[in-house]
Amino acid sequence: MSARPVLGIIACNRTVGVETAQAVMNRYAMAAMQYADCAALIIPSLPDYMRAEEVVGRLDGVLLTGTPSNVEPARYGDAAPGEGPFDPDRDRMMIELVEAVIAAQRPLFGICRGFQEINVALGGTLRRDTSASAQLLLHHAPDEADFDAMFDHRHPVDLVAGGLLAAAYDAPTLEVNSVHYQGIGALADGLSVEARAPDGLVEAYSARPNGAPLLAVQWHPEWATDGSAESQTYFHLLGRALRGAL
Repeated sequence: MSARPVLGIIACNRTVGVETAQAVMNRYAMAAMQYADCAALIIPSLPDYMRAEEVVGRLDGVLLTGTPSNVEPARYGDAAPGEGPFDPDRDRMMIELVEAVIAAQRPLFGICRGFQEINVALGGTLRRDTSASAQLLLHHAPDEADFDAMFDHRHPVDLVAGGLLAAAYDAPTLEVNSVHYQGIGALADGLSVEARAPDGLVEAYSARPNGAPLLAVQWHPEWATDGSAESQTYFHLLGRALRGAL
């Protein structure tokens, strides 16, 4: 029996009791391991104690997950303080990871914060008004919504003809959940738009930096994945990428 590929999943610094822990929500790891058919290892966001390049060469690819924290605005050249919570050690580790993964020609996938992070790491910017701008759809449920209802907030996205996602779904549009207060401002050079919301906001992009696949989405395919063939497709693409077949 051949060994399955190994996916590295970035961790967040989260408070558990009175201590700080390295945390990955189970739904990310479980969806990836089941539907990408891979093993997984957690990458600590402890840049003072390890370098990304020390582990990337031992992995078949990396996933940057969503999380409640936001990328610090200074990372993309914005002097305004922005709204937290922030996780500066994850910011540092993710920038190292993006650089190391691309240098090592490994697949890089992102979800929600991970989607925003990759754009920032490659020189793009973020906007912080995706639930407040009159020019945009509401990209987040009302603040009084409970946790499950947040993930029930949905809108369509238009898939770019000829793109990776349009081919995978064989459809021009997709209905996605939307749980974000921030989004893409300026798209980093080298990234190709895969999907846009009806208001024009970029919702997915892809690239092949240094020859390896990169695919990131603003929505949450890891949420209730078992009941969604469309969400499973995202992780099938990840599985193909880990095996050098994408």
